[in-house]
Amino acid sequence: MLTLHTADASPEAAVVVDGAHIAAVGPYEQLAAGHPGARLRRWPGILTPGLLNPYGPELLEQAYHPDPREADRLGTEPVFGERARALLAAGPSARGASARRGVQRMLAHGTVAVAGELRSREALDAVRRAGLALAGRPAALPGPAALSPVPLVLLPGLGAGKPARFAVFDVPDRDALVRDGASTCVATVVGGRLVYRRR
Repeated sequence: MLTLHTADASPEAAVVVDGAHIAAVGPYEQLAAGHPGARLRRWPGILTPGLLNPYGPELLEQAYHPDPREADRLGTEPVFGERARALLAAGPSARGASARRGVQRMLAHGTVAVAGELRSREALDAVRRAGLALAGRPAALPGPAALSPVPLVLLPGLGAGKPARFAVFDVPDRDALVRDGASTCVATVVGGRLVYRRR
């Protein structure tokens, strides 16, 4: 089944998804006319190719992502440093659960690809199961590891035949995305599947 994704602030960059790939990219009106049977998903904001987070190892192997049931004790943000190492030392189950929660948080920030050499089986499994792409890491990293890194790294443009991997942010334009950050994400699509939708 075809799905047509469009965002209110970027109607010129609508996307038709067929399975795991992009069937067409172009203005919403043109794609809607050319694919009248496609299911429509309309989003606020702008549709983008999605983000590359260059801090894969730092966020998925060195940070601990608390379970919601641990929020009263650990908070809701990633835990770093000595405390994270102690929590992750509990074993493969703790590391795997943390990595899966970390990937979910990345998806909620419009991340569709991660960079950095992942070495643990738990992190690699979490990334592969989610369908995140693995990419090369920039030579120099600009700042601390974050779910909304500064600067944001958008992937290359979308095109027909490419993997259906993109994110939508509730901002009026790319300048606002840079200013307001990745927490403005409202939807992330990986492998043609809607893997995150803000409630």
